[in-house]
Amino acid sequence: MTPDAEGEIVQFDNVGLRYGTGREVLSDVSFTLYPGSFYFLTGASGAGKTSLLKLLYLAQRPSRGAIHMFGTDAITMPRERLPLLRRRLGVVFQDFRLVPHLSAFDNVALPLRVSGAAERDIVQPVADMLEWVGLADRMDARPATLSGGEQQRVAIARAVIGRPQLLVADEPTGNVDPDMAVKLLRLFEALNRLGTTVVVATHDAHLLRKVPESLIMRLDKGRLSDPTGALRYPPRRQTGPA
Repeated sequence: MTPDAEGEIVQFDNVGLRYGTGREVLSDVSFTLYPGSFYFLTGASGAGKTSLLKLLYLAQRPSRGAIHMFGTDAITMPRERLPLLRRRLGVVFQDFRLVPHLSAFDNVALPLRVSGAAERDIVQPVADMLEWVGLADRMDARPATLSGGEQQRVAIARAVIGRPQLLVADEPTGNVDPDMAVKLLRLFEALNRLGTTVVVATHDAHLLRKVPESLIMRLDKGRLSDPTGALRYPPRRQTGPA
């Protein structure tokens, strides 16, 4: 059985990545991500998680292999077309990457404004999102006045506000307390139920048990472990009541 190409969000085939002349940090990585699925990416420090995420959000090109995203060859695509492809992605960076001179509200609103949304269609969704992540009283604050955990929540709100087709999150709960970590994970789940494919990189083993329908992608020294073949074929979905 071969998955239907139209049902794939991302396809990696024998991808390798090295920086400069050093050894490969990723070797022979192959997997398929499907619409509406939830994946955890895990592995020891140095296993290559951040490098794999960079390939997923198009910040890095591989040294070898093939990558297709949304039916497009992401390696041979002209660089001037990459911004349009990136608009279909939401990214939560480990270092947040908030715009320092913008308020929390304006940072979260940025993807909507870039996409051309009318201002009247921005205000309420952004306010609701900031309330959800517990920052309703910090909308006007600039990043420098926010704690690390607050900055993380602004970064997550910005990544999900546009309901991206693919959400990539690098250790998104690393700077928040356990209760907020679960709440943010529920936000990712809600987005996933609306059809977004979610990839969350984490070293927190407790989080892996919080999403029963998730698939686990394990990296070990730059190689992806997939003993069941679950990352090559569409995951099974529940057919009865939840």
